[in-house]
Amino acid sequence: MSLPQDLPRVAVLLSVYLGDQFLPAQLGSIAQQRGVDWRILWRDDAPARPSHSMGRFIMDHGARIAPASLGPPEHLGVGASFLRLLASVPDDTEFAAFADQDDVWLPDKLRRACDQLAQLPLDIPAMACGRQTLVDKALLPIGLSPLPTRLLGFQNAVVQNVATGCTIVLNRAARRLLLDMPPPAGALHDWWCYLVVSGVGGRVVFDTEPNILYRQHGTNLVGAQRSLWRRAAAAAARGPRPFLQAMSNHLDALKQYGARLTPEARRTLWALEEAHGASPLRRLRALRDSGAYRQGRAEDATLRFWFALLPLPAARGE
Repeated sequence: MSLPQDLPRVAVLLSVYLGDQFLPAQLGSIAQQRGVDWRILWRDDAPARPSHSMGRFIMDHGARIAPASLGPPEHLGVGASFLRLLASVPDDTEFAAFADQDDVWLPDKLRRACDQLAQLPLDIPAMACGRQTLVDKALLPIGLSPLPTRLLGFQNAVVQNVATGCTIVLNRAARRLLLDMPPPAGALHDWWCYLVVSGVGGRVVFDTEPNILYRQHGTNLVGAQRSLWRRAAAAAARGPRPFLQAMSNHLDALKQYGARLTPEARRTLWALEEAHGASPLRRLRALRDSGAYRQGRAEDATLRFWFALLPLPAARGE
């Protein structure tokens, strides 16, 4: 059956890594998306142990599935794998959506995001993201991801990611922007999207209605917490060093794109640069002057404690 010609075209970017346990449910939910003309661009990030589920799905939906066209088969890691997929999207495609291998999308997930983005000017980089229903391995609900309590923007993005990758949909302008401003080595694609789109003055739309079952299990690369307090506790348990290193890598990468950032974003960036090699008091002043903030009070307190405790490390590749 042919599709209506006026449906928005969406490239669903799927990076597979040893995912056969949960992948069939995710693929089935993508196939059930309503109100969009979806196409899956995929790559297997474990080429030595290819996915059997993808092969079976291609047999049923082959005309709407394509492997990424750039680069040889190799293990890249999640961020670089999604960036390669992003570079494979045909330029006449209106939207691109990241898909994890272990979730389940509700039937209107893509349509809602496309409708929200379609209301914005086409030449402004924009991304949609949103809340998730958290479920266990068997898809039984265990809660909801927290809602943002403060505005979304660069001053938040520079110290916190609230855009969960499996919910992100990009318009064409945002996709082109991200290809022009690639992330540092080892960066997570979703956090970098939030940083770059907000940093250039683009639009970040957050859907408060959950349209994804976000499966929580022992092998999640990044999991979710059901409240801002639990998120702060989880961050404290991980410790400051990984966060501060990622933040320093982001700041260093963003410096080369300074001319493309908004004046406000540049002021935030330069203020945080003052934290490198500074005393604890000067680091806290730099954080204050930057205007950077996290979504919850406990998270903000944790951030200030970390800045007082440890110096901001030098940027490095992964």
